[in-house]
Amino acid sequence: MSHKRVFITGGASGLGRAIALRYAQAGWRVCIGDVHAQRGAEALAELQALSPRSLFLTCDVTREEDLREVATRLTAEWDGVDVVVNNAGVAQAGTIDEVPIADWQWVLEINLLGVVRGCHVFTPLFKRQGHGHFVNVASMAGLLDMPRMSCYNASKAAVVSLSETLQNEFVGTNIGVSLVCPSFFKTNLAESLRTTNPGTRQFVEKLLSRSKLTAGDIAEQIFQAVEKREFYVLPHAQGRQAWLLKRLLPRRLYTELLKSQMSKMRTGGASPSA
Repeated sequence: MSHKRVFITGGASGLGRAIALRYAQAGWRVCIGDVHAQRGAEALAELQALSPRSLFLTCDVTREEDLREVATRLTAEWDGVDVVVNNAGVAQAGTIDEVPIADWQWVLEINLLGVVRGCHVFTPLFKRQGHGHFVNVASMAGLLDMPRMSCYNASKAAVVSLSETLQNEFVGTNIGVSLVCPSFFKTNLAESLRTTNPGTRQFVEKLLSRSKLTAGDIAEQIFQAVEKREFYVLPHAQGRQAWLLKRLLPRRLYTELLKSQMSKMRTGGASPSA
């Protein structure tokens, strides 16, 4: 890509920070948006050592005006932006009768509508420029249907559908879309986890820590996918296998397989796939 300017929501920690560092290492101008000021300042110092024109802007993806301010600032300072990574996200776990509606609203406002706002705000800028690329971070949870995670699964499935729709919508333009669906990996997602079951947090943290892939590994795959303008970015082999089985197996057999895998995961006998 001839232009090298990227904006990343949730860019002060976790996968967002890893993506930011990967782009900075490649010499891109990097802007991270985040609600955490201290983490943002720390990440910015790291980024500016690699790419001096990098920026940190306070940005809450539940506020459309924050994203519009970012678009205005990047237009003024960088004359636009080439890649927008809609990465900010939170987690929720619990059965359908346990999770309060307020938690559904919290998750959907960030995980789904945060991505919608990013695409809504930056598409006109991409159209004016004549090019651009969205990276929407979903999860294998959006392709599979792990039990006791209906709220999180539904939010990520909606990001999958949104991204697939936008890919179709942008046909004939120079605007690209990449959809990222990682499984569990070493990150700080558990920090944001809301759950009604005290044991769930420990279980999720165990799954995150057992992953062989790091945030840096996934950031590298994202970087390469954008360069090649690839749509699906499914970093985990087991996740890809599980998605294939879901599409090929009769529903009853898939459900039984999922139940067996969940049982093994809880006893430490299997690696996570979503």
